[in-house]
Amino acid sequence: MIVRTTAEITDTERDITSEDGNWRSKRIVLGGDKVGFSFHETTIKAGSVNEFHYANHVEAVWLVEGTGKLIDLDNDKVYELGPGSMYLLNGHERHRVEPETEMRMLCVFNPPVTGREVHDENGVYPLIEVPA
Repeated sequence: MIVRTTAEITDTERDITSEDGNWRSKRIVLGGDKVGFSFHETTIKAGSVNEFHYANHVEAVWLVEGTGKLIDLDNDKVYELGPGSMYLLNGHERHRVEPETEMRMLCVFNPPVTGREVHDENGVYPLIEVPA
């Protein structure tokens, strides 16, 4: 059984902030926990523009707080997001998140993120083997 609080993760190696300071992710469950997925609490700053692409993961996101837009960059479709919204990236969609107010979301990744990996524009994480 694993029991953790976000308070005990704060300011540890599981507490990741993007280089531009637009988002912060508390990595509650990682690949090393050996449960087959990772689970993160992520906050994204209001007024920021954030492009993401996860070529090696399926991600489910549940928005707990905040409002904003999710833009599918492959077809320019725009989705309005608010508390209780869920979105699933199951086709490795390139997407942009534009918060109107600070967003707090719970994110599940499969396969799991393994550590401090920070997203890059190719969606490649250093500790995940890219499928041939």
